[in-house]
Formats: sequence, structure tokens, C-alpha cells
Amino acid sequence: MSLTRRLFSAAAMTAVLAVSACGSSDAPVDGQSRFERAGDRGLGSPDAPVTMIEYASVACGHCATWHNEVYPMLESDYIETGQVRFVLREMITGSAQFAIAGFSLAHCVPEDRYYDMVDLLFQQQNAIFQAAQTQGSARNQYLAIARSMGMSEADFTQCLSDETITQDILDANDRAGAEGITGTPRFIFNGEMLDSRRAPGESAYTYFLGNEQLIIDGEPVPNFSDADTFRRILDHLIAENTGGAMPAGDDSATSGEE
Repeated sequence: MSLTRRLFSAAAMTAVLAVSACGSSDAPVDGQSRFERAGDRGLGSPDAPVTMIEYASVACGHCATWHNEVYPMLESDYIETGQVRFVLREMITGSAQFAIAGFSLAHCVPEDRYYDMVDLLFQQQNAIFQAAQTQGSARNQYLAIARSMGMSEADFTQCLSDETITQDILDANDRAGAEGITGTPRFIFNGEMLDSRRAPGESAYTYFLGNEQLIIDGEPVPNFSDADTFRRILDHLIAENTGGAMPAGDDSATSGEE
């Protein structure tokens, strides 16, 4: 059975479990921030005061919600203005065969279009899931996405059959697990993980950055994942790392992880 067929069958679920160790170097290369490692794909200035790393899957529903509702603000207000360096690290959460198929397509477009493909996959995630449920296969949906990015059907088939690409995705997932990432989306700011838990004596879940509860304007930050909350967090961290004062944002909405 070809790899292409396995990616669109239940058998892919078993294959995904056999991940292997990733042996890439931890050392950043030219054009990366000090919080990155070789092989990371970054957006924005490597000299930005904040490097934000997201562990995500293109088959994760919460990841799609975050990227569709929060990421546009991050891109226009922080990445493009040189205040944030953004890196996405791939994981296989949600539907395994869909995560592998999607990230494979992202690997097969030109390097400077990787994030364009990722954005499109998040935008089309519901359509992919619906096609799988109503038609029994999401292949045609993926093919349409590939064609919109300039790939032919032959390119598409070859991409999904490339075992080297598949292994790279499996390796990235394995390494994330070894680093203690248990769900997506998860965020790292300047080397410290953003986590949600209850502080001693408190009933509400709030954000922690590293081992410290995240306090902004004298108040703990609720574990919301909306644009206003992420704006507050980013403004706070940028101010901390530049010695300047940033405007505070508002807070609302809910968060999730897969």
C-alpha cells in the first residue's frame, strides 16, 4: 500500500505511533533568535524583544480557532512591526492522518510560503473534516488546497508519498513530546512556557509563565485565549524586555487545548 493511501486510511493512525527520535541540533543559525534551533521556521525579526513559539497541529480544532481569531492580530500588530518573532513547531494532534497530510503540503511549497499554506489549512479545516465525514475522503479537499498554492496533482501525489517529509513530521512530534508538550496549542515566550493552572488558595485558573504566576497591572491573567488577552500578554512582555511602557489591552473569552 502506498504512503498516499495510508495517509487517508485508518491504518495511518497505527503508523503515527511509531515515531522516532529527532536528532537535529539545538543551536540557532543565522537569521534566528537565540530561542530557536536549527530547522525552526520563523516569521518576523530575529532581534524582536519577544520570541513566541507555538506547538500546534493543522488538525487541532483549538489551534484553528486560535489561528483564525487571534493570529491575524499577532501578525499585523506584532510580527510585521518587528516586536515579535513567531515560530510554529509541528505536532500530530487531532486526526493524525490529517495532521500529517496537511504538514506534508506545507513542507512541499516553497519555504517562503510555508506559513501561507499553514494559514490556508487552518482556514479550511472545517471543510476538510466535513468532506471526510460526508464523502468518506478528504483527498479532494486537500488537492484543491494544493492547487490553490500552485501545485499540480502530480506534485500533490508525490508530496504525500515522500517518506522523508513524513519522517520529519513524526520526528518533530516525537521531540515535542520529549520536551514535555502534551497538547496543542501550547505557547513558549522567550523560552518560558505559558501554562494554565490554579495558584495556591485560588479557585480560578490563571496563566503562569515558567514557574511564576503572570501578573499584569497587579492582577493575575485569566486563562483566556482571545486576541485581547494575548495582546495584554505581548505588550507586557515587550515592555519588560525593552524597558518601555506598552498600552494595556482588554480581556475576555475562553481557552482550549487538545
